[in-house]
Amino acid sequence: MADRAKIKAEIRTSLGSRHAAAIRRQGKLPAVVYGHKEAPVAVALDTHEFIEHLHHGNRLFDVDMDGAKATLLVKDLQYDHLGKNVIHADMVRVDLKEKVTLTVSVELRGMAKGAAEGGILDQHLDHLEVECLVTEIPDVIGVSIKELGLDEAIHAGDVTLPAGVTLVTDPEALLVTCHVLAAAKTTEEMEAEAPTAPEVITQRAEEETE
Repeated sequence: MADRAKIKAEIRTSLGSRHAAAIRRQGKLPAVVYGHKEAPVAVALDTHEFIEHLHHGNRLFDVDMDGAKATLLVKDLQYDHLGKNVIHADMVRVDLKEKVTLTVSVELRGMAKGAAEGGILDQHLDHLEVECLVTEIPDVIGVSIKELGLDEAIHAGDVTLPAGVTLVTDPEALLVTCHVLAAAKTTEEMEAEAPTAPEVITQRAEEETE
């Protein structure tokens, strides 16, 4: 279940990349609040405090925006060019009784039976899109892979979701597979498989015309 963190936000009256860069230097994070048919509001959050809440699995926030209070859900995060630091956040107004659609990270658990037999594990999706009440957002979706054998796969529809959570991702989407690593072919094998070069008849044609 999603925990609600409390945080304060300052409303920003100046916009643009220069202003955003300036407030980042002050240890603040630019963010935009939108949703519920209300006008978007540009705000600034304490970067350290916000990131700490994220690291503890919080995505739902009770935010005080200069006296105006709202419950907000982190909808999207923008990272720097290294993919390391959060530089902007999109937050959407929510009602605790409404359902939302969002992505939740997938955590593979256990060692695949096929991997113990020499197979290679490939994770095709690292998240699933789901629908649930904002108060029931799972921190992570755990998927046991202990029984996954060689040449077997787990699809999105095979995952057991927490109560109250509905899958939105295509049920047929591949989540994880276990397969045998193909052995490298020898030079002789590659030459044997190479197509035979067609006969060059240019010279013969020239001789027949002489």
